[in-house]
Amino acid sequence: MTDARPLKNLTVEEARARILHGAARLGAESVSLTESLNRVLAAPVVADRHQPPFDASAMDGWAIRRADYAPGKAFVVVGESAAGKAYPRAIQAGQAVRIFTGAPVPAGADLVIIQEEAVREGDMVRFEAGADPKPNTRLAGGDFRAGDVLLEAGVVIDPWRLCLVASAGLAQVPVARRPRVAILATGDELVPPDGAPRPDQIFESGSFALAALIQSWGGEVFRLTAAADDAQAIAEAVRPVEADLIVTVGGASVGDHDLVKPALRTLGLQLAVETVAVRPGKPTWFGKLGDGRRVLGLPGNPASAMVCAELFLRPLLAALSGGDPEVRLVPARLAASLRAGGPREHWMRAALSVDPEGRTVASVFPDQDSSLVGVFARADALVRRRAGAPAALANDVVEVLSLRRG
Repeated sequence: MTDARPLKNLTVEEARARILHGAARLGAESVSLTESLNRVLAAPVVADRHQPPFDASAMDGWAIRRADYAPGKAFVVVGESAAGKAYPRAIQAGQAVRIFTGAPVPAGADLVIIQEEAVREGDMVRFEAGADPKPNTRLAGGDFRAGDVLLEAGVVIDPWRLCLVASAGLAQVPVARRPRVAILATGDELVPPDGAPRPDQIFESGSFALAALIQSWGGEVFRLTAAADDAQAIAEAVRPVEADLIVTVGGASVGDHDLVKPALRTLGLQLAVETVAVRPGKPTWFGKLGDGRRVLGLPGNPASAMVCAELFLRPLLAALSGGDPEVRLVPARLAASLRAGGPREHWMRAALSVDPEGRTVASVFPDQDSSLVGVFARADALVRRRAGAPAALANDVVEVLSLRRG
């Protein structure tokens, strides 16, 4: 059935909504703790015991009963409690146990006097810790308790969350299956970086950048090669591919040599997005093949492809992984004035810095030509200029998408 909705010149939000329509987590699998880094959690992590599981000492010192304490009073030393080797008995009146940071507080004790406020004399120890010393203990369950939901499904396991998962004792972690993404770059003008270009050819770079982005965004990526730059060869390259998403680079405009959409129509391509009112990247398109495989068509210019990958590909991969597809923008102040915007939404490459007042400042590069890869290599943000935006002055606040550079 042909989609009767307009397909051309969609806003970024309209295009993204259509691309995300029906996109959900593909499946789940269990991986080892060390393999879970940067994966999307497929089920909540629930604690099955308290952390810490016992009252623990927060300092090196001496465990006693608070009811027995008085400045200068001496106690009998009866033993020691170390991490992993607890004092085995309940503490009695007038007794003190040497204790170390993280060690279990003996039963009956509720006060740890730090070692700097203690004087040991043979089998006795006395304390000068003031009239009301701090307890210096960490109560059982102070970090989390049995039954607490530590992490919700859909979050990405970063090093800090991995630490939390490990502290809950999970050796196997339920995570979303990675989306399988195939990349096909087209164009007779392109040769691989290790090739020998003719005077009328250039090195192909966009697919390499996209592959790296896809991997960093949690996808499994592999590259396709068409036997020739013609519709039949393109269709034959795509036909047998087992992928959740096919990303094409180039061949997305309306010229005589833009063959990708005609080629994929032979495989049942139905478009949901034909063009987007965005700069750079107007030729970006999206649809599904007859067998349900998703296809995202990105422009051939690497900078255009990478901008649109941030706007559309990253959210789609997040949705297919069961994560959060929202594109979050943050405010920044302009370092210099900008002219009024045109009829299309413009995402301008920029560099971020912090001014003496601690405010984020965006310096937009003067040349925004979509063919300039060097500009993108220096950028760490995209400044959003809405369609028809008025001229902006230095220090005006604008919306910024961080590129999360290392």
